[in-house]
Amino acid sequence: MRIAIDAMGGDHAPEAVVKGAVQAVEHFRDLSVTLVGDEAKIAPFLKENSRIGILHTTEVITGEEEPVRAVRHKPSASMVLAAKEVKEGRADACISAGNTGALMAAGIFIVGRIRGIERPALAPMLPTLDGKGFLLLDVGANADAKPSHLLQYAYMGSVYAEKVNKIEKPRVGLLNIGTEPKKGNELARKAYELLSEADLHFIGNVEARDLLAGAADVVVADGFTGNMVLKTMEGTAYALFQMLKDVLTGSVKTKIAAGFLKNDLLKLKSKMDYTEYGGAGLFGLKAPVVKAHGSSNDHAIFHAIRQAREMAERRVTETIEKMLVQERF
Repeated sequence: MRIAIDAMGGDHAPEAVVKGAVQAVEHFRDLSVTLVGDEAKIAPFLKENSRIGILHTTEVITGEEEPVRAVRHKPSASMVLAAKEVKEGRADACISAGNTGALMAAGIFIVGRIRGIERPALAPMLPTLDGKGFLLLDVGANADAKPSHLLQYAYMGSVYAEKVNKIEKPRVGLLNIGTEPKKGNELARKAYELLSEADLHFIGNVEARDLLAGAADVVVADGFTGNMVLKTMEGTAYALFQMLKDVLTGSVKTKIAAGFLKNDLLKLKSKMDYTEYGGAGLFGLKAPVVKAHGSSNDHAIFHAIRQAREMAERRVTETIEKMLVQERF
């Protein structure tokens, strides 16, 4: 299994990216990694390993650049070269923690869309109370969507949940402001009709308040709504842990209590930790492309690599292509 990684993307690159890659090749014996970036900056963090190579470039796409323009005008950027490794068959998947819009542009223009997919979707796994998690798509690849796009998201999400998460009949929910079939705007109502008629385990509308309770295995939404939900969840989790920390360190009594609760609190934090779930897959492309969180540490990079490897190994892309033929998209 060959994975190309943009070593220069993310807040903690290249150190976190390189260390995560080293962990991955040590854990997965069938894995080889190409780190794309500045060799002089990568080398200090790299242990010698025959299954890790470097594709040198000093060009980088920053977070402030306009995505499409950057991809077109920086052909030697680390992210672009990582996508080209996949395009030209030297890698089975690629990963970046860099500019999200630029990675989507590189995925679409370089890796290419699966024939029949109208719009790719950005889809992270998010935590639930039972620890199983759920897939949310789209979270920002397309701010505007048509009902047919949400139907394709549902099919792609179901394939991922079945192949990677090993769920036999993934429950698909439509994110909405109420559970009744006629709730929501025109997009939601028309999408509900399409999903109801599809060959999916569609359970109907789900509300945002029920997501963390594990209301569905796959939840579909337009990119604008999905991104708002994602950012709200991230901000709420951060605020709650910060408030809990403030309470438990506020006095001698609470500090003593925190000492007794330390292991349980660490378990709680781990259950809600995004780094355990990998990155956000860009579904609908001809090969796996994974967007790692911009603030990813080495642990998060390791899990993003694990996710990309599983998508390639379990042939998620090929299964989506077959599904499109069967459903006559």
